[in-house]
Amino acid sequence: MNDRNASKQNVIQTIFSSILKSLKSFGYGIYRGLLRFVLGVKKRFVRFGKRFMDASVSTKVSHFIMGFGQLARKQIVKGMIYLFIQLGFFFIMFTSPTVNGTPIGFKAITNFITLGTEPGDVFTPTDNSMLMMLFGVITLGLIGMFIAGYLSNISSSYHNDMLIRDGKKVLTFKEDLADLLDSRFHVTMLTPAILGIVVFTILPTVFMILIAFTNFDAQHPAGQVLFDWVGFENFKSVFTGQGEVAVRFFPVLSWTLVWAFFATFSNYIAGILLALLINKKTIKLKKLWRTVFILTIAIPQFLSLLAVRSILSEYGPVNNMLMMIGLTDRPVSFLGTATNPITARASVLLINLWVGIPYTMLMTSGILMNIPSDLYEAAQIDGATKRQAFISITIPYIVFVTTPYLITSFVGNITSFNIIFLLTGGGPAVGGGYKAGSTDLLVTWLYKLTIDENEYNMGSVIGIFTFLITATGTLLSYRKSKAYKEEEAFQ
Repeated sequence: MNDRNASKQNVIQTIFSSILKSLKSFGYGIYRGLLRFVLGVKKRFVRFGKRFMDASVSTKVSHFIMGFGQLARKQIVKGMIYLFIQLGFFFIMFTSPTVNGTPIGFKAITNFITLGTEPGDVFTPTDNSMLMMLFGVITLGLIGMFIAGYLSNISSSYHNDMLIRDGKKVLTFKEDLADLLDSRFHVTMLTPAILGIVVFTILPTVFMILIAFTNFDAQHPAGQVLFDWVGFENFKSVFTGQGEVAVRFFPVLSWTLVWAFFATFSNYIAGILLALLINKKTIKLKKLWRTVFILTIAIPQFLSLLAVRSILSEYGPVNNMLMMIGLTDRPVSFLGTATNPITARASVLLINLWVGIPYTMLMTSGILMNIPSDLYEAAQIDGATKRQAFISITIPYIVFVTTPYLITSFVGNITSFNIIFLLTGGGPAVGGGYKAGSTDLLVTWLYKLTIDENEYNMGSVIGIFTFLITATGTLLSYRKSKAYKEEEAFQ
C-alpha cells in the first residue's frame, strides 16, 4: 500500500515538475525574445546613425525630403514616387481639412485616443466610438506603411552611394524594372501579398485585440452610446469578477482541451490503423476501400453533419430502430438536448471520427507507399523480424512525417466550429441560464458572445486567450518534436 502511494506521489511530482519546467522554458523563451527584440531595435538605430554619417549629401537630404537622392542621380520616376508618397502622407496627416477644420489623419489619431467626446442628444448624433477606433487603426497602419516607404527611400539612395563609390553605374528606371522581373522577382511577387496580409489580416486582428481593452458591449452599442478604454479590466473579470464569462471560462476551456485531445488522437490513431489495414498485401480491392472512405471528404462537411444530426434526432431512424427492437420505450436525445452532458460529448467525439479518419488514412497511405525499401532490406539483413521492423521503422517514420500534421490538427480541433455548432449548438444547456452550454468550445462561445449577446469586449478577450493557447501549444510541442530536432534524419 505504501509503495502504491509512493508511486502515485512520484507520478504527481513528475507531472508537476514537467509542467514547471515547461513554464520555466516558456518564460525564459519570452524573456530571450524580448531581449533579442530590444537589442535588435538598438542595433538598427545604431546602424541608422552610422549610415547617416557615412552617406552622401544627397542621401542625407533624403532623410528629410523623400526621393531627393534618386532625383539627384537622374532616377526621376523612382524619386517622384517617393516624393509623392511623402506629400500624400503629409497631406492626409496634417493639411487635409475635415468639417471642423482638423486634418483627417491627425483627427483620426485624436479620436482613437479618446474614442469620441460627444455623447449626443436629440439634436446631435453620438460619436461612433467603433468607427473612431477603426479609422485610428487604419491610420496607424498607414503610418507604418509610410515608415516602410521612408526606410526604403533611404536604403535605395544609400545603395546608389555604394554603387558610385565602387565605380559602377546607377540603375535607370527601366533597368530597375528589369531587375524586379529577374533577380529581384521575389520582391515583385511578395510585395502585393505582404500588403494584402497587412490590410486584410494584421489590421483587423489588431482592431479585434484592441476591443478587449474597451467596454464595448450590449450596454454600449456603437453609434448610440460612447464606449471607453478600460485597460485590463476585462481580463481581470475573467479570473476575479462575477458574471457568465468568469464562471464559465474554465469549464469551457477544460472541455475545449479535452475535446481537442481526444478528437485529434482518436482520428490520428484510427486513421493510421485503417491505412495499415488497407495497405496489407493480403487485402484486395485497395483502391475501392480507399475510395469509400474518401467519399466523406468529397461530400461537404456541413452536409454530413446535418445528415448525422437528423439521423440521431429524437424522431430520426436511430431512435425509431431502438424503440422497434425494444431497447428503449421513448426517444433518446444524443446531442444538444441530451439529459446527460457526457452523452452529447461522447456523441460528437464519435461523429468526429467519421469526419476526420479519412484525412489521416489518406495521408498515412501515401507515407507507407513512400517509405524507402532499403530500410526494410537493411533490417532484414540484420535479422529483424517483421514485427521489429514495423516498430522500429514504420511507426517512427509515420510519426516523424505526420508530427506537423498532428499539431495542426490539434490546433484545428481547438478552433473547431462546424462540428459543435451544427450538431449540438453548444448544448445541452447549463443550469443558471448561462449561454455557454456543456459542449461549447471557446470558439463557439465567442460566437454566442458577439453575435447573440453583443458582448464584443468579452468575445475579444476569449479570442485572445484562444490564440495564446493555440500559439503556445503549437510552438512548444513542435520545438520539442523529433520533426523539428531531427529535420534531416530521414533524408
